Amino acid sequence: MVFKRLLGSLGVGGPTVDTVLDAGAAVPGGPLSGRVELRGGGAAFDIEHITLELVARVEAEHEEGEREGVVAFERFTVGGGFRLAEDELRSVPFTVVLPWETPVTQLYGQDLGIVLGVRTELSVAGARDKGDLDQLVVAPLPVQEAVLDAFGRLGCGFASADLEYGRIGGTHQQLPFYQEIELLPPPQYADRIEEIEVTFLASPGGMDVVLEADLRGGHHSGGHDALARFTVGHDDIAHRDWQALVDEQLRRLAELRPAYPVEYGHGAPGYHGDGHGHDGAHHTDGGHRSGPGVGTAIAAGAAGLAVGVVGGMVAAEVVDEVGDFFEDDEEGED
Repeated sequence: MVFKRLLGSLGVGGPTVDTVLDAGAAVPGGPLSGRVELRGGGAAFDIEHITLELVARVEAEHEEGEREGVVAFERFTVGGGFRLAEDELRSVPFTVVLPWETPVTQLYGQDLGIVLGVRTELSVAGARDKGDLDQLVVAPLPVQEAVLDAFGRLGCGFASADLEYGRIGGTHQQLPFYQEIELLPPPQYADRIEEIEVTFLASPGGMDVVLEADLRGGHHSGGHDALARFTVGHDDIAHRDWQALVDEQLRRLAELRPAYPVEYGHGAPGYHGDGHGHDGAHHTDGGHRSGPGVGTAIAAGAAGLAVGVVGGMVAAEVVDEVGDFFEDDEEGED
């Protein structure tokens, strides 16, 4: 998805920018490559900087409910310091490295409804314009896929995925938001667990896996949440019994007392919502934290979490969310 936009700060006759990402999905902590295509305007312009900005659509909870906003979570300067002649065509190749905590947007080749973008900003003669916005597709790391495959082999089903603004206490989380992949429990735990939320916090040295289970209440007590966390290495793929590891964590969660709430970063930088305050407010009452996302049902089996499309709803809703994201951003820039 590529958008060509005139530099609004320079008006008619200014240069245009068109960023093209290389084909294929990127992975967290891996390279993102492409090129920035520039076309000169009606006069020569000094291109001071070409900057790529990674942005995400994120949900934030507060006292009045839930809001969505755009968070910029990384910036890269990939070129600049040259004069672009009148009508000149110039291609600036780039390769940058994604943050390790970059959210996953697809699983087994299917969209999860997570919306990420790469925004290109030109700095020309002291003026800046965000002139191009492209969709970013991110696939899971091998160790992330191994964990999710283990959930699927145990019989879990996919419910939804979203990005939550805030921080998880007791972790080394770097970004101002985190991803939750919400799963339905396997049959053997369905009488005790209503839903499982999985968060990956990857780093160069390994990955923390944070689990939150919405536990069902008994005859004399209400439901509550339980938290667990374990750490795995990127090179553990061939050395772990992933199904046994995940099963042990689920068994422990089903037996835990009510969990401590997740810490949220009050006033953490980078969130651009609708102008209201956005404190993180983590539910600990067993309530569903977010909407159904892409509204999918996932068939779990020996092959893991295979995406099942219900009546064609998945593709349509994902496309709508992506389109709305880019349209909203363009309207906000005009």
